Amino acid sequence: MGERMSLVKTLLHIEGFAVFAFCLFIYGYNEFNWLLFFILLLAPDISMLGYLHNPRTGAMLYNIFHTYVTPLIVIFIAFLFSYSLILAIGIIWMAHIGMDRMVGYGLKYPQAFKDTHLNRV
Repeated sequence: MGERMSLVKTLLHIEGFAVFAFCLFIYGYNEFNWLLFFILLLAPDISMLGYLHNPRTGAMLYNIFHTYVTPLIVIFIAFLFSYSLILAIGIIWMAHIGMDRMVGYGLKYPQAFKDTHLNRV
């Protein structure tokens, strides 16, 4: 059982790497500003300030900003309205999430900050 769980966890890390690498490629392909990329790469982590209120609020805010669905909506809106700055922000946001998954940070459970979906896999 433990070996299967380890394989699943490894696959999730590889998936995070793939998303991060793909976002880097797409960002470069579109010739967006790399300074903007590095300035905004860690911006989604501001959501951790919710933990100052309590773990439940912190987990909720963190998960909203660290699920692939939210930046995908931003990217969709950017395509819909042909707005390249919003597209760049969505790609940076997606890259951040991929980077987090690649190094082992997952979605949070409300019990504690270190209690993530990657730890329970």
